[in-house]
Amino acid sequence: MKLNLLSCEAQRPDKRAIARCFADISFNINESLSNELTDILLEGDAIDIEVEDKSSGSALRALRKLNIDYEIID
Repeated sequence: MKLNLLSCEAQRPDKRAIARCFADISFNINESLSNELTDILLEGDAIDIEVEDKSSGSALRALRKLNIDYEIID
């Protein structure tokens, strides 16, 4: 499943937790790339990630917990 991460609405976003979340939920993102994607998202740009279908429910819950707005692409 592909997700378009639009923005992070948290008042004080936890960059480390967001990067860890990206690395955990996506099967093709390593720690270095997750840190880079976190910076891009927090600067206000949307990013796309791919999540394994079997873990999509927990991935969406994790994103909501971090106040990240997303849309499902596929």
